[in-house]
Amino acid sequence: MTKSMTAARSLAALFVVIFALLRSAPAQACACGCGIFDVGDGTNIPQATDSRLTVFYRISFMDQNHNRIAGHDASPHDNVDKRIETSFHTLGAEYRLSQTWTLMGELPVFDRQFTTTGADRLGVPLIETVPLTDFGDATLNLTYTGIAPDMSSGIGIGIKLPTGRWTSPTDRYGNISIYDRDTLPGTGSTDAQVTGYHVGTLGRLQYFVQTQFQMALAARAGYRPGNELDGALGVSYTLPSRGVMRFTPSVQLLGSLRAHDTGANADPLDSGYQRALIAPGLRVQMTRRLSIYGDIEFPIAQYVNAAASPAANPLGTAGQLVAPVQFKLQINYGL
Repeated sequence: MTKSMTAARSLAALFVVIFALLRSAPAQACACGCGIFDVGDGTNIPQATDSRLTVFYRISFMDQNHNRIAGHDASPHDNVDKRIETSFHTLGAEYRLSQTWTLMGELPVFDRQFTTTGADRLGVPLIETVPLTDFGDATLNLTYTGIAPDMSSGIGIGIKLPTGRWTSPTDRYGNISIYDRDTLPGTGSTDAQVTGYHVGTLGRLQYFVQTQFQMALAARAGYRPGNELDGALGVSYTLPSRGVMRFTPSVQLLGSLRAHDTGANADPLDSGYQRALIAPGLRVQMTRRLSIYGDIEFPIAQYVNAAASPAANPLGTAGQLVAPVQFKLQINYGL
């Protein structure tokens, strides 16, 4: 058995262990799935460049405008939340500490339009849209890439810091709880992360597998974000180069498992989900230092935890808002 195969099997075993931990852990998670995938091509796998320091900018977009209960669409009248439209702007840097250790940091900014059921000054219900642009939670991740001699496999530990805004803005009528805790840019918690990846070749194809497990270590103000497991499996093919430029189309299968939220300010019934997405993408190596990656992510299976009806939930709502498509674009530059 080659060392590369041994590393791949070790990573698969890690995936199984993390999955088991998630399934047995207390139920917690982001109720509406308002975040984006933290795994996949261009994220959390150290960039294969000659540069010691690489900086990147990533923009992602999702428009959650479909209400869903269990594995099917549901009436929008069942959910007090109507639409969540978000652009995620992430600044990051990756620094190679040595041949086998890499440090990566990210700081996101959320630009969100949240349409929900509020009330006017007389308490009459109305639908309103409240914008919010603010910092999300920063992450730091230390990755060891020396599992295999060719550095094709890595495992990392990380931390998510409570840098993001976790308090709601007021609407035009002075209502301060217009944003639920699970729709805010920050969770208020400090979370631990465990990541792993393996890259390799299959003939003329390149492939990678990646996982990330995240668990809240400390909650704040009656809201505990949930344990989360994300995974990605992708294949790519580098086309014959045209001078300096290289084009590499790819396709990925993305999966996510989240459990219920917990806490006095959570909505345990309408939180937690499982989903799988397929993501065709393209990486363009513009110069030796500059590369651009983008993809479009389509759900192929989604199941959300939800109350059977608004009457079954003390909060008077049922369902979760999901997006029919997501977009990602990342620019990397090696210094």
